[in-house]
Amino acid sequence: MPQEHNRTFRILDLARWLVGPARVALDPAKIVAGSCERLVAAGIPLWRVRVGQRLANPLIGAWGVIWARGLGAEEYTIPRTMLATDSYTGSPFEHIVTTRTAFRRSLRDLDPVQDHPVLFELAAAGSTDYLAIPVVYGDGSVQGASFTTDEIRGFSPSEIALIEDLSPFLAAALEPTAMRRSTESLLQTYLGNGPAQRVAAGEIRQGDQVEIEAAVLLTDLRGYTALSEQLSTDQLLDYLGRYLEVVVGAVRAEGGDVLKFMGDGVLSIFPVEESGRDDATRKAYRALNAALVRAAHTGDLQFVGGLHIGPVIYGNIGSPDRLDFTVVGPTVNLVSRLEALAKRTESAAVCSREVATLLPAGLTTSLGTFTLKGVPEQQVVFKLRGPDELN
Repeated sequence: MPQEHNRTFRILDLARWLVGPARVALDPAKIVAGSCERLVAAGIPLWRVRVGQRLANPLIGAWGVIWARGLGAEEYTIPRTMLATDSYTGSPFEHIVTTRTAFRRSLRDLDPVQDHPVLFELAAAGSTDYLAIPVVYGDGSVQGASFTTDEIRGFSPSEIALIEDLSPFLAAALEPTAMRRSTESLLQTYLGNGPAQRVAAGEIRQGDQVEIEAAVLLTDLRGYTALSEQLSTDQLLDYLGRYLEVVVGAVRAEGGDVLKFMGDGVLSIFPVEESGRDDATRKAYRALNAALVRAAHTGDLQFVGGLHIGPVIYGNIGSPDRLDFTVVGPTVNLVSRLEALAKRTESAAVCSREVATLLPAGLTTSLGTFTLKGVPEQQVVFKLRGPDELN
């Protein structure tokens, strides 16, 4: 009886911690890790814990935290496409989200016909008992938390009751940070990392602009108009999607920000930071080249790119009731003309003299001097070495 009283006291202390310091100051991984450590200290034999959160995001279906005894906690994300697969369908998490009730299952006598594969995976990893509980947020949405033990006896009825009683306190601690994470996720999806950070920091008023220096990259599909006439809608969207995946993936891998999709055009920037103009230019070149290489390996994706470095106006533009986070200025205009010139000269990618002087020797070849529409002075334009010219 004294042991049970001590456990109850510890659980009450955990509840106070969740709605107090944890809710105000900690990130999700620390909240989950702190909760699990306190539960273990209270005598509850936890082995692994997973807390999952649904996201209102077109790309990411969910994110959450996994904790394992002796290993600590780490965050994870789940693509939205996975929610339509057997990994989620019929799972304990689907059960608690749809029924808003807990799910309990011993892992020592699983039925291959009735039980979900995730339970077999947990059993194979050493778990003996499984409990999943709904975590209900203030907006009525249901998230989930699962708990397993490796004790031969499994969870006792009193241990299960204590874990279930923690649900509203866990929700109170996690909901604020989950809402922040959801907002950040949406901003990053639609604006890119750099703009998302500025908007989240409050730089969201019309006219909030700053001049920065950046390497600016513009890519565009070759022959897109003809493709749109030849392909069905589904085929065209698939082609466009594969192209965007190639370009966006390459830009993000080099730390760049994709600012805008303009039909089949992709506008990206690589801001000049402490590492200097050389570094920003080389990141942009590597991203462009990586995208071209990957497109060449697909056998059917063909696009062109223009690259320039210079000052841009970076920030919010638009009307009083509609804003767009983008870059404008002569540098962007020149990049647009370079991208068009790449098509005209049958080049995979071209760059300005400024870019050519910042890249290592041998990566560029002069195409000559050109008069570009909307650009006051004639420009010496260089062809960038393409994937077919790599060693």
